[in-house]
Amino acid sequence: MVEVFKTNVKGQRAAKKIINLLNQNWPVCRINFDLEDCDRVLRIEGNDFCTNRIIELLKLNGHHCEILN
Repeated sequence: MVEVFKTNVKGQRAAKKIINLLNQNWPVCRINFDLEDCDRVLRIEGNDFCTNRIIELLKLNGHHCEILN
């Protein structure tokens, strides 16, 4: 399963912090950001993760996150 999210994450430092947080919860998923994209894309690939929980975790850390259609 692959899910792509639109975020407002602005820098590499914030992206790394979020990736580390997400890796703690879903260690077998592949997680990366494309901060050069206008939607500051977060891409997660794996078999067992919860999109709503990912959105919630980013919001709890001060970031906007929504599924990119």
